[in-house]
Amino acid sequence: MTLETILGYLGLGLVLSLAGIGSAIGTTIAGSAAEGALKVKPEGSGNYMVLSALPATQGIYGFVAFFMMLGNVEAAGLKIFGIGLCVGLVCMISAIRQGKVCANGIVGISQGHDVFTNTLIYAALPEFYAILGLVGALMI
Repeated sequence: MTLETILGYLGLGLVLSLAGIGSAIGTTIAGSAAEGALKVKPEGSGNYMVLSALPATQGIYGFVAFFMMLGNVEAAGLKIFGIGLCVGLVCMISAIRQGKVCANGIVGISQGHDVFTNTLIYAALPEFYAILGLVGALMI
């Protein structure tokens, strides 16, 4: 196995693991806020659940990138490494930041504010960059 192939497999591992780590952290941030909000306003549980689940999508994007790049490792290992690292980082950071946006929205809803729709819009902004990263990876 060549060094380029090893780097390619490392890139696959990075895109999958970094995106998954970001989603785990982001959903935990939002889920923790939801747990606290349930104690204050339990009737908002549906909204809390939707907002808590949003950061999970970046992990899915990481999996899609992993799956789409899997067949190219032998031929383009160095390229796969670069793409995996970059897309993994974008997905990780956007999921964490999205989790914080969603957590703030959950707290706002629990305090009686009508911010669900606005929170969805604000949460879509970091999501957009994860989507761009995935699209960019698929175009190369």
